[in-house]
Amino acid sequence: MIDTGFLYLGVIIGMAGLVAYLETSTKNKFFKFVPGIVLIYFGGALLKTTGVIGASEEVDSTYSNVRNALLPMLILLMLLNCDLRKLVKLGPKMLIGYVAASLSIVAGFVITFLIFRGLYAPETWQAFGALAGSWTGGSANMVIIQGILEVPENIFGYALIMDTVNYSTWVMIMFWLVPFAALFNKWVKADTSHLDEVTADLKEEHEENKGKSISFVHLMGLISLAIFISSLAAFIAELLPEFGTVVNATTWTIFIVSIVGILLAMTKISKVPGSLDVANVFLYIVIALIASRADFSQLFQAPIYIVSGFVILAIHGLLMMLIAKLFKLDLFTLGVSSLANIGGMASAPLLAGAYHRSLIPIGVLMALGGSFLGTYYGLLVAKLLSFL
Repeated sequence: MIDTGFLYLGVIIGMAGLVAYLETSTKNKFFKFVPGIVLIYFGGALLKTTGVIGASEEVDSTYSNVRNALLPMLILLMLLNCDLRKLVKLGPKMLIGYVAASLSIVAGFVITFLIFRGLYAPETWQAFGALAGSWTGGSANMVIIQGILEVPENIFGYALIMDTVNYSTWVMIMFWLVPFAALFNKWVKADTSHLDEVTADLKEEHEENKGKSISFVHLMGLISLAIFISSLAAFIAELLPEFGTVVNATTWTIFIVSIVGILLAMTKISKVPGSLDVANVFLYIVIALIASRADFSQLFQAPIYIVSGFVILAIHGLLMMLIAKLFKLDLFTLGVSSLANIGGMASAPLLAGAYHRSLIPIGVLMALGGSFLGTYYGLLVAKLLSFL
């Protein structure tokens, strides 16, 4: 049984590193269906459930200290790639599609929770808040909200199951609809001429940034910047007031770091290569830490959560179709807006490329928008559900 802090940390990070290596260096189709993050979670939870990782004050202290240190660093580095000025280039129709997708997902969570709330575990509203952060941003947002709301690791496991099963099914549906774009656009009377103008500008910018290599100086600069900003934000956050269970010192820290990240994204610092790579390293470690606190003893409740996930997506899809008819939005805008929220960087650019290779930068930009907003949408969902 592992009950010392350093050994615990070594085993957890070693497991995350092994999964990351297998995911990127092998051509095994298994990882197309089970993302590395989910495999890390199940691996960590299995170590905890079987008793390999024990319960001790030293392990608990290591877990909380490392997680609390990495979370703000993770979001800062992630947001360095999110220049809000670029989102303006998407034009009004795409922004309408993106906002509509986010709000329809929020509505889906609220309506579904009202329908099934008698069947859920008590802390499900927290887990749904974390999942909403993922489905309006990405996995990093889900991890951040888990830290802010202190979602119990067991209940958080249900959110991860939904994020795998329901998300994978939705991605498949979005790709399946691509050949029907012309038929759908005719039905809503959509005009797609604006896509050509946006694509031309983004493609030129993408070519300018292509081919930059990562050096020791880049990595050292990014990590030292992340540590400095995060520690300063945490110090200031302790001086600010708390409001209820949602707005606490961790919330303030994430908020300050987010603002700084958005501001730095509009400077030359955003051009430094490697920020997403380092952010992903931190993300995998944090997921492994959270997983090491989980227990699969309540896993029999998972079916109701998977059904709930499909209901949320059905409500989202129906509302998006109504909005498309109202604003005459094309299927590309709808699909990429949806996956920019629910799938993030992992799938939105791929769906954009399925329509046309030159449209990939649009998928990237829309996904980056969710990286910033997902945390706040998730907290909004959690707050709304806490009242129900």
